[in-house]
Amino acid sequence: MLACHPGNRSFRNCAALSGDDTHRGDGVDARKDIGQRIARARRRRGLSQAVLAGLIGRSESWLSQVERGQRRVDSHSVINALGEILGLAAEDLTTAKTDTTMHYQAASAIRHAMMSYDGLSSLIDPRQVEGSPESFVWLRHEIRRVNRLYQATQYDEVGRRLPGLIVATELGSRHAPAHRRWTYQTLRSLTYHCATTTLRRVGEPDLAWLAADRSLTAAEEAERPLLAAVSAYRLGYVFVRLREPDAALGLVLRAADALHRSVRHGDPRSLSMLGALYLVAVTAAAAQHDRTAVGAFLTQARRVAERLGEDRNDFWSAFGLTNVTIHEVSAAVESGDARQAIAKAETLDVEVMAPGLVGRRAQVHLDLARAYAIQRKDAASVNMLLLAEQLSPELVRYGGRTRELLAQLLKREHRASTPQLRGLATRAGIA
Repeated sequence: MLACHPGNRSFRNCAALSGDDTHRGDGVDARKDIGQRIARARRRRGLSQAVLAGLIGRSESWLSQVERGQRRVDSHSVINALGEILGLAAEDLTTAKTDTTMHYQAASAIRHAMMSYDGLSSLIDPRQVEGSPESFVWLRHEIRRVNRLYQATQYDEVGRRLPGLIVATELGSRHAPAHRRWTYQTLRSLTYHCATTTLRRVGEPDLAWLAADRSLTAAEEAERPLLAAVSAYRLGYVFVRLREPDAALGLVLRAADALHRSVRHGDPRSLSMLGALYLVAVTAAAAQHDRTAVGAFLTQARRVAERLGEDRNDFWSAFGLTNVTIHEVSAAVESGDARQAIAKAETLDVEVMAPGLVGRRAQVHLDLARAYAIQRKDAASVNMLLLAEQLSPELVRYGGRTRELLAQLLKREHRASTPQLRGLATRAGIA
């Protein structure tokens, strides 16, 4: 949460409250946009209007009018209180935002597959058979294929394959012979891992949360502790995406502590997962703007990576020293330290990463684009975005932060210095 004070980057937005409506963006549409944002955050935290109004020292009627867009939030102290309770930045409470959401068309088919509960009838009455399970050999092959597509950032193709894979693993986990149930539950957990990462990346965090929860249940049914750690790793990123960094930290640090105690000497997969959990902690701490914690978690992740001795891709986590540095760059950008982000990125050699890790490579360019934008070097920012697009058009198209950056660059566009910006934004569906 960003408070309203002179040291805050959002102070100009807060200060606009005392200016005229043209600076504040305080038309009817802007008030409705801000009110809806407050209402969504309130419901997400399970608060009634009466409870939230009491917490900020206002009446329920006042809050109702704000949420309906009939009045604005006109007090710095109320802005700070709302931000603290709801986890919103000051600019979220004072500035209308351009809608930069890109709809992921496959989300509805994935949701439908997850809601169908195939094989449930046979659990209630074993005499009823709802189709036959796919062989686990085919399922393992398809899971590997879908994960490779994900890491290559081919999200649309992943979305076409996931619904069938979800149905197949659900059927298998319920219909397979008793001696095969653990195997199919393992495959079910792995399937939902991929669904989680894809849905989070394309802006479907609520559905990703459900997928991650199912992966954890399946890991428990399979009696695979390491798979449970993988589920915690995936779930941690979802919590950050849902603006719940405290929940993310609590989850991944508990998982890391348990895994650290149970890691067998020299077991690379367990070490790789331990390091990956620390990188989630880095991301969560960066979201809280806690530089001390970011540094501590980066140190822990780097020690694990050095002990591992190589970049690996266990459970499709791409963990290693290269990924630790990539997260260091991302954390520096999140904290607004553009100079540190650029300096660290210059030390990266992404060519040492496996060729299939397109998303990891492109992420470096995207982080640099944000860093240059912070410095208002918009031409350099656009160049980085173009390099990212060359590697991964779909990552640029679906990345929420990237789309917000494009919208920001368009607002201060200087066509002479950024002639390719408008075309890039059009391809991403912004302009």
